[in-house]
Amino acid sequence: MITFSALAQEVKVLDRETGRPINNVTVFNEAETFNSSTKEDGLVDVSTVKSDEILIFSHISYALKKLRKSTLQKANYTIYLTKGSEQLDEVVLSVFKGDAKTNRVAEQIAVVTAKEIQQISPQTSADLLAAVPGIKVQKSQFGGGSPVLRGMESNRVLLVVDGVRMNNAIYRKGHLQNSITVSPNLLDRTEIVFGPSSVVYGSDALGGVIHYYTRTPKLSEQTEVNTSFFNRFSSINNEITTNASVEISTKNWASFTSISYSDFGDLKMGKNRSHGFDDWGKVFFYSQNTDDFFSATQTANDNPNLQRNTGFNQTDLLQKFFIPLSSKTDLKLNLQYSTSSDIPRFDRLDEQSGGVLKFAEWYYGPQDRLLISPQLDINPGKGWLDKGTFTLAYQNINESRIQRRFGSLDRSYREEEVDIFSINGDFSVPLTENKKRSLTYGFEFSHNDVHSNSFGRTLNVSGNEILGFSGDFTVQSRYPDGGSSYTSSAVYAGYRQDLNAKSTLNTGVRFTRTNLKAKWIDQTFITLPDTDIDLNNSAFTLTAGYVYRPNKNWQLNSVISSGFRSPNIDDVGRVREKSGNVTVPNINVRPEFAYNAEIGIQKYFNDRRFRVGFNTYYTLLEHYIIRDNFTLNNSSTILYDGELGNIVANQNRKTAYVFGYTASYQGKISNKLSTSGFITYTKGRTYDTDEPLSSIPPLFGQFDLNYVDNKLQLGASLRFNSKKDISDFNITEGIDNHDLTPIVNPSGTTETEIYYGSPSWVTVGLNSSYAFNQNWKLQGMINNIFDQHYREFASGISAPGRNFSFSLITTF
Repeated sequence: MITFSALAQEVKVLDRETGRPINNVTVFNEAETFNSSTKEDGLVDVSTVKSDEILIFSHISYALKKLRKSTLQKANYTIYLTKGSEQLDEVVLSVFKGDAKTNRVAEQIAVVTAKEIQQISPQTSADLLAAVPGIKVQKSQFGGGSPVLRGMESNRVLLVVDGVRMNNAIYRKGHLQNSITVSPNLLDRTEIVFGPSSVVYGSDALGGVIHYYTRTPKLSEQTEVNTSFFNRFSSINNEITTNASVEISTKNWASFTSISYSDFGDLKMGKNRSHGFDDWGKVFFYSQNTDDFFSATQTANDNPNLQRNTGFNQTDLLQKFFIPLSSKTDLKLNLQYSTSSDIPRFDRLDEQSGGVLKFAEWYYGPQDRLLISPQLDINPGKGWLDKGTFTLAYQNINESRIQRRFGSLDRSYREEEVDIFSINGDFSVPLTENKKRSLTYGFEFSHNDVHSNSFGRTLNVSGNEILGFSGDFTVQSRYPDGGSSYTSSAVYAGYRQDLNAKSTLNTGVRFTRTNLKAKWIDQTFITLPDTDIDLNNSAFTLTAGYVYRPNKNWQLNSVISSGFRSPNIDDVGRVREKSGNVTVPNINVRPEFAYNAEIGIQKYFNDRRFRVGFNTYYTLLEHYIIRDNFTLNNSSTILYDGELGNIVANQNRKTAYVFGYTASYQGKISNKLSTSGFITYTKGRTYDTDEPLSSIPPLFGQFDLNYVDNKLQLGASLRFNSKKDISDFNITEGIDNHDLTPIVNPSGTTETEIYYGSPSWVTVGLNSSYAFNQNWKLQGMINNIFDQHYREFASGISAPGRNFSFSLITTF
């Protein structure tokens, strides 16, 4: 593997993630009397360097590495470069589709590494995102989690996995639960960009981009087989999670296989009600009904702090192959599959009508996500194309909703299937030899086919047993029953230049065009003015970012950017009911646009191992989309599932704004002690109607302290949320779930309900781990130590109470 003789001492430089040799790594000593570069095979001759000298390995796409030459022999003269280091400015981002170090990026970003994911030990990926500075997560049921970035939620936030858009044509406005369909146990890292990022990613990225990167196998000069196992138990919902992984590494190919299974029981809420509302959130009655068990009435809950109908299970599978086709071409084959059991919709099952539970059954059917994605990395080194990536992808998404009311034997089914075909091309080329100027460019094409099916079955019951069905009935489909499609095509270009040693300019432009087609056939319940539609929209988006580094320890960022979101099938064609409001199709919805300006300041300490930062922004929304009262066929009411409801629809308004800031710090206090923390504030209102915008969280934050000494790690965490007054809730849309906040009734009667808003809360947690050796590691956590009862803003389920969690991690 390494050539070593009296005449030559060659070091091989490899990518830690893939094991591939790295070309054009600059290698020099501190005195700068030696300077050389690696060749295509990753080799560089360092024989002229003295053994006690420090060698520095530098590459624009990797973190800087320093080591003494005398230590090379212990490492078999092999050096691995990574995309991160202890120096915070050396973190390398891939989320911009062109490697960039954070000291050249103007946008507010966050990175969660595999090591940090393991320490957080989240039950789902939604819980992982909740630990990221600046992100708030809403939950309507435990089997979900809707991330909020800068007051933007659901289809205004773009989810990406391994370069493939997860957002599809039926991502809805309101609360979206798809973030959990990637298990945190499969992730290598997660990168988040805050603010409009439509230039790089197109529609939907108004609030930001959340990019999941799953693990990639690496090559090895000799055949290696590595296995790892992860097992966790959590007391709060009797969670059992098991993950098993196998990595096979050879010189010519590599494979990584991982399967993760989680089983979650019903979730317990906290018992300590320091907010003063004794019964808020308690579950006094629940439905025992299942797919094959019938109960005509609600059932008393013997433990009101146990949230019945919240448990579910989920299985996630990842298979990756890495095959170098030549010295300049790599092929990656990415296969992902996620499926779940039925997932109870807790907030709807807890909904009451006339003082009793409204629904006997309300659950999501198994949520299935399949991804097949071959990816070709090319490195031709040409003047017009230095390197690039082609990403092909096919995704198949299946989801369903099943519901039945108490007092009825009619069960309705609504099933959706989405097939997504996409291809991305992302390329970059340095415009100067020193790579101070670079160009990125690319294209994207995506096509969504949506199939929506609905039907009803009348149950045939005997006592508590469901014998089958006694008849069928017609049910209104959620989306156009004649089929619908959503196609997006785009081209983009970006330019980055180091204006001088202290400043960097980032600019970009993108043109996107979308086409939406939909056809309605059944007119039993809703008669539409147009049953066959073809809508086209297009948009240019721009961004300009400037980074100024007056000295080693200061960095100033500024960004001006625009973004847009083109209406999808859910915006235009959804039909559904919630709290007496029935959403109907509106084909006149047009794109909404965002215009953003932000400033960031970062101060570094301790040789850039500690950072204090402040980011503030102002986003203007134009033609923003809101769900409001609507008339259809000159009527404001409609019969839906046997009940008369108020008609609402998505529609454009004029302008609104979102303003906010995040103050944060991160880094090492000493070699053993590190800390991090943040505070985030958000405010959003409409200019035209002077109402609060939906999904604007209250002031929130988190502070962490971590101690590491050899094999032992200890940590403490404090999380808090301030109160959100009811006057700051958006009542019109209902997305903020103001009716799920505590009720204040000064008169002592139930004639008039006055809602309190979202109470403030504080929780404290401890975490620890001990590595017995390189193969065995034990991890323990206590979250919400004081067993506080609280609910995240806009959530329909109470947060977990005191939780003891234990994990065993083994590698061989």
